[in-house]
Amino acid sequence: MSTSSASSQGIALITGGSRGLGKSAAIHLAKRGWDVVITYVERADAARDTVAAVEAAGRKAVALQLDTGETASFKAFAQRLREALRKTFDTDRFDALVNNAGHGSNVSFLETSEQEFDSLMNVHLKGVFFLTQALVPLLADGGRIINISSGLARFYSPGKTTYATMKGAIEVFSRYLARELGPRGIRVNTLAPGAIATDFGNGTVRDNPQVNAFVAGNTALGRVGQPDDIGGAVAALLSPEMGWVSGERIEASGGMFL
Repeated sequence: MSTSSASSQGIALITGGSRGLGKSAAIHLAKRGWDVVITYVERADAARDTVAAVEAAGRKAVALQLDTGETASFKAFAQRLREALRKTFDTDRFDALVNNAGHGSNVSFLETSEQEFDSLMNVHLKGVFFLTQALVPLLADGGRIINISSGLARFYSPGKTTYATMKGAIEVFSRYLARELGPRGIRVNTLAPGAIATDFGNGTVRDNPQVNAFVAGNTALGRVGQPDDIGGAVAALLSPEMGWVSGERIEASGGMFL
């Protein structure tokens, strides 16, 4: 494990950490003693808010700009990450990668254009694949990777065919990655959230009372998920107590569509 500061649990890199699930994960990890690097695409102000929240919890944080759909930028990003690790944390390794960045889609199979397909694939599958490939040399032996999937890879929802297809592929990728990186003691798991009340997908689950009630009525625990439900799950899955769990799909949906 890298050593960034006294009593640190390690350094976690969270893509898409400026808002929603990524921001919640960063804060939960900071409260458990992790230092954090987050990425953002455009909202530097939101990224600064996450950094401030991590620092308020007593940990160090850095925000780096990255479009995870632009694979040509990954080599340069790895170098910027290397420099940030040295400058801020006095180390050349990080300990956990959370591939969280993404965007939604609500288009039926018959109406899905090649452009829409490619946009989702570049971020949710190709980007995750090649960003992980670029960063694994900086990941410490004994490190951890979480790839964020979706409950939609298990259950159906209209307009989610392409998005769910990418998430299904990520679940297969995670199992293969767990096997290939196992000799280094790196464990890889998939975390699949259910419907969460964030601004994802134009905030439909959070802001539409009918959708909110439908989700709650089809969830065993009787409500929609909140960002902290997933942030807490990320922190738990990265904890030493989960050290014998690898190659698994863990769904955090409150028992949706059982």
